[in-house]
Amino acid sequence: MFTGIIEEVGTVADMTPLQGGRRLRLACSFADQLAVDESVAVDGVCLTVVARDADAFEAVAVEETLSKTALGDRQRGDGVNLERAMVLGDRLDGHLVQGHVDATGTVERIDGLDDSHLVWVRYPRDHAHYLIPRGSVTVDGISLTVARLDEPPGTFALAIIPHTWDHTTAQRWAVGDRVDLEFDLVGKYVLRATRTNRREGNPEKADEAAVG
Repeated sequence: MFTGIIEEVGTVADMTPLQGGRRLRLACSFADQLAVDESVAVDGVCLTVVARDADAFEAVAVEETLSKTALGDRQRGDGVNLERAMVLGDRLDGHLVQGHVDATGTVERIDGLDDSHLVWVRYPRDHAHYLIPRGSVTVDGISLTVARLDEPPGTFALAIIPHTWDHTTAQRWAVGDRVDLEFDLVGKYVLRATRTNRREGNPEKADEAAVG
Protein backbone atom coordinates (compact mmCIF):
# COMPACT_ATOMS: atom_id res chain seq x y z
CA MET A 1 0.00 0.00 0.00
CA PHE A 2 1.05 3.58 -0.70
CA THR A 3 -0.21 7.07 0.06
CA GLY A 4 0.38 8.96 -3.16
CA ILE A 5 2.85 11.31 -1.44
CA ILE A 6 5.90 11.27 -3.71
CA GLU A 7 9.23 10.82 -1.92
CA GLU A 8 11.48 11.64 -4.80
CA VAL A 9 11.69 12.03 -8.56
CA GLY A 10 14.07 9.31 -9.70
CA THR A 11 15.64 8.81 -13.12
CA VAL A 12 15.40 5.95 -15.60
CA ALA A 13 19.12 5.19 -15.73
CA ASP A 14 18.82 2.19 -18.04
CA MET A 15 16.34 -0.28 -19.45
CA THR A 16 16.84 -3.74 -20.85
CA PRO A 17 14.25 -5.30 -23.20
CA LEU A 18 12.90 -8.66 -22.08
CA GLN A 19 10.43 -10.99 -23.76
CA GLY A 20 7.51 -8.57 -23.89
CA GLY A 21 8.68 -6.63 -20.83
CA ARG A 22 11.51 -4.45 -19.58
CA ARG A 23 14.03 -4.50 -16.77
CA LEU A 24 14.35 -0.94 -15.44
CA ARG A 25 17.28 0.55 -13.57
CA LEU A 26 16.04 3.51 -11.55
CA ALA A 27 18.48 5.91 -9.91
CA CYS A 28 17.42 7.51 -6.62
CA SER A 29 18.89 8.63 -3.30
CA PHE A 30 17.32 5.87 -1.20
CA ALA A 31 18.37 2.89 -3.34
CA ASP A 32 20.79 1.62 -0.67
CA GLN A 33 17.96 1.53 1.86
CA LEU A 34 15.87 -0.86 -0.22
CA ALA A 35 15.76 -4.63 0.03
CA VAL A 36 15.17 -7.17 -2.71
CA ASP A 37 11.43 -8.07 -2.86
CA GLU A 38 10.43 -4.65 -1.47
CA SER A 39 7.67 -2.75 -3.30
CA VAL A 40 8.16 0.69 -4.81
CA ALA A 41 5.55 2.70 -6.70
CA VAL A 42 7.02 4.01 -9.95
CA ASP A 43 4.74 6.61 -11.52
CA GLY A 44 1.95 4.93 -9.60
CA VAL A 45 2.81 1.39 -10.71
CA CYS A 46 3.72 -1.05 -7.92
CA LEU A 47 6.98 -2.79 -8.87
CA THR A 48 9.17 -5.23 -6.97
CA VAL A 49 12.84 -4.54 -6.32
CA VAL A 50 14.87 -7.36 -7.90
CA ALA A 51 18.36 -5.85 -7.37
CA ARG A 52 19.90 -2.71 -5.93
CA ASP A 53 23.19 -0.99 -5.21
CA ALA A 54 24.21 2.34 -3.71
CA ASP A 55 22.97 4.36 -6.69
CA ALA A 56 19.93 2.63 -8.14
CA PHE A 57 17.49 -0.24 -7.91
CA GLU A 58 16.18 -2.54 -10.62
CA ALA A 59 12.64 -3.74 -11.24
CA VAL A 60 10.94 -5.75 -13.96
CA ALA A 61 7.84 -4.44 -15.74
CA VAL A 62 6.19 -7.40 -17.49
CA GLU A 63 4.24 -7.20 -20.74
CA GLU A 64 0.89 -6.97 -18.93
CA THR A 65 2.11 -3.96 -16.93
CA LEU A 66 3.47 -2.16 -19.98
CA SER A 67 0.27 -2.75 -21.96
CA LYS A 68 -2.01 -1.29 -19.26
CA THR A 69 0.06 1.63 -17.98
CA ALA A 70 2.05 4.56 -19.32
CA LEU A 71 5.26 3.05 -17.98
CA GLY A 72 6.08 1.77 -21.45
CA ASP A 73 6.36 5.38 -22.64
CA ARG A 74 9.32 6.08 -20.38
CA GLN A 75 12.80 6.39 -21.92
CA ARG A 76 16.33 6.58 -20.54
CA GLY A 77 16.83 9.85 -18.71
CA ASP A 78 13.14 10.38 -17.93
CA GLY A 79 12.08 11.33 -14.44
CA VAL A 80 9.68 9.05 -12.55
CA ASN A 81 7.72 9.57 -9.33
CA LEU A 82 8.90 7.20 -6.60
CA GLU A 83 7.27 6.18 -3.33
CA ARG A 84 8.20 3.37 -0.99
CA ALA A 85 5.44 1.29 0.59
CA MET A 86 3.78 2.92 3.59
CA VAL A 87 4.63 1.84 7.14
CA LEU A 88 1.63 0.81 9.24
CA GLY A 89 1.18 3.36 12.00
CA ASP A 90 2.58 6.31 10.05
CA ARG A 91 0.45 9.34 9.23
CA LEU A 92 -1.62 8.88 6.08
CA ASP A 93 -1.00 12.21 4.36
CA GLY A 94 -2.49 11.33 0.96
CA HIS A 95 -5.02 8.53 0.55
CA LEU A 96 -4.95 4.74 0.29
CA VAL A 97 -3.21 3.75 -2.95
CA GLN A 98 -2.51 0.21 -4.14
CA GLY A 99 -0.20 0.92 -7.05
CA HIS A 100 -2.61 -0.99 -9.29
CA VAL A 101 -3.32 1.25 -12.28
CA ASP A 102 -6.97 1.23 -13.41
CA ALA A 103 -6.55 3.07 -16.70
CA THR A 104 -4.47 5.66 -18.50
CA GLY A 105 -5.61 9.20 -19.17
CA THR A 106 -4.31 11.97 -21.41
CA VAL A 107 -3.21 15.45 -20.40
CA GLU A 108 -5.52 17.75 -22.36
CA ARG A 109 -4.75 21.22 -21.07
CA ILE A 110 -2.46 22.96 -18.56
CA ASP A 111 -3.19 26.44 -17.23
CA GLY A 112 -0.59 28.31 -15.21
CA LEU A 113 -2.35 30.38 -12.53
CA ASP A 114 -0.89 32.96 -10.15
CA ASP A 115 -0.55 30.48 -7.29
CA SER A 116 -1.01 27.03 -8.85
CA HIS A 117 -1.49 25.04 -12.04
CA LEU A 118 -4.79 23.68 -13.30
CA VAL A 119 -4.36 20.49 -15.30
CA TRP A 120 -7.16 18.85 -17.28
CA VAL A 121 -6.95 15.10 -17.85
CA ARG A 122 -9.18 13.19 -20.26
CA TYR A 123 -10.20 9.83 -18.82
CA PRO A 124 -11.97 6.72 -20.22
CA ARG A 125 -15.72 7.30 -19.92
CA ASP A 126 -16.35 3.77 -18.67
CA HIS A 127 -14.52 4.80 -15.47
CA ALA A 128 -16.67 7.88 -14.85
CA HIS A 129 -18.46 6.26 -11.89
CA TYR A 130 -15.19 6.22 -9.91
CA LEU A 131 -14.85 10.01 -9.93
CA ILE A 132 -16.59 12.59 -7.75
CA PRO A 133 -15.95 16.32 -7.28
CA ARG A 134 -13.27 16.87 -4.61
CA GLY A 135 -12.67 13.12 -4.48
CA SER A 136 -9.22 11.52 -4.53
CA VAL A 137 -7.46 10.25 -7.64
CA THR A 138 -3.90 9.08 -8.19
CA VAL A 139 -2.19 10.44 -11.31
CA ASP A 140 1.27 9.04 -12.09
CA GLY A 141 1.45 8.01 -8.44
CA ILE A 142 0.55 11.46 -7.05
CA SER A 143 -2.38 11.74 -4.64
CA LEU A 144 -4.51 14.57 -6.03
CA THR A 145 -8.00 16.02 -5.63
CA VAL A 146 -10.56 16.34 -8.41
CA ALA A 147 -11.12 20.11 -8.61
CA ARG A 148 -13.56 20.06 -11.54
CA LEU A 149 -15.37 17.16 -13.12
CA ASP A 150 -16.66 16.88 -16.68
CA GLU A 151 -15.97 20.53 -17.46
CA PRO A 152 -15.60 19.87 -20.40
CA PRO A 153 -17.25 16.40 -20.58
CA GLY A 154 -14.91 13.43 -20.26
CA THR A 155 -12.27 15.33 -18.32
CA PHE A 156 -11.36 16.15 -14.74
CA ALA A 157 -9.22 19.04 -13.58
CA LEU A 158 -6.52 19.00 -10.91
CA ALA A 159 -5.44 22.08 -8.96
CA ILE A 160 -1.75 21.46 -8.31
CA ILE A 161 -0.05 23.52 -5.61
CA PRO A 162 3.53 24.81 -6.13
CA HIS A 163 5.14 22.27 -3.78
CA THR A 164 3.61 19.32 -5.65
CA TRP A 165 4.45 20.93 -8.99
CA ASP A 166 8.09 21.43 -7.99
CA HIS A 167 8.66 18.02 -6.36
CA THR A 168 6.99 15.63 -8.82
CA THR A 169 6.97 14.99 -12.56
CA ALA A 170 3.80 17.10 -12.89
CA GLN A 171 6.00 20.01 -13.98
CA ARG A 172 7.11 17.92 -16.98
CA TRP A 173 3.64 16.97 -18.17
CA ALA A 174 2.75 18.22 -21.64
CA VAL A 175 -0.47 18.20 -23.62
CA GLY A 176 -0.91 14.75 -25.15
CA ASP A 177 1.11 12.89 -22.48
CA ARG A 178 -0.36 9.65 -21.16
CA VAL A 179 -0.68 9.40 -17.38
CA ASP A 180 -1.46 6.47 -15.09
CA LEU A 181 -4.75 6.67 -13.21
CA GLU A 182 -5.75 4.83 -10.05
CA PHE A 183 -9.18 5.63 -8.66
CA ASP A 184 -10.12 5.75 -4.99
CA LEU A 185 -9.90 2.31 -3.37
CA VAL A 186 -12.73 2.84 -0.87
CA GLY A 187 -15.01 4.23 -3.56
CA LYS A 188 -14.43 1.18 -5.75
CA TYR A 189 -15.39 -1.23 -2.94
CA VAL A 190 -18.53 0.77 -2.08
CA LEU A 191 -19.61 0.86 -5.72
CA ARG A 192 -19.00 -2.87 -6.13
CA ALA A 193 -21.02 -3.72 -2.99
CA THR A 194 -23.87 -1.45 -4.07
CA ARG A 195 -24.10 -2.93 -7.56
CA THR A 196 -23.83 -6.53 -6.33
CA ASN A 197 -26.61 -6.10 -3.77
CA ARG A 198 -28.89 -4.44 -6.32
CA ARG A 199 -28.30 -7.26 -8.81
CA GLU A 200 -29.09 -9.82 -6.12
CA GLY A 201 -32.28 -8.04 -5.13
CA ASN A 202 -31.06 -6.58 -1.83
CA PRO A 203 -31.84 -2.86 -2.22
CA GLU A 204 -31.62 -2.23 1.55
CA LYS A 205 -28.06 -3.60 1.66
CA ALA A 206 -27.24 -1.57 -1.43
CA ASP A 207 -28.38 1.58 0.34
CA GLU A 208 -26.33 0.64 3.42
CA ALA A 209 -23.22 0.17 1.27
CA ALA A 210 -23.78 3.50 -0.43
CA VAL A 211 -23.89 5.45 2.84
CA GLY A 212 -21.24 3.37 4.64
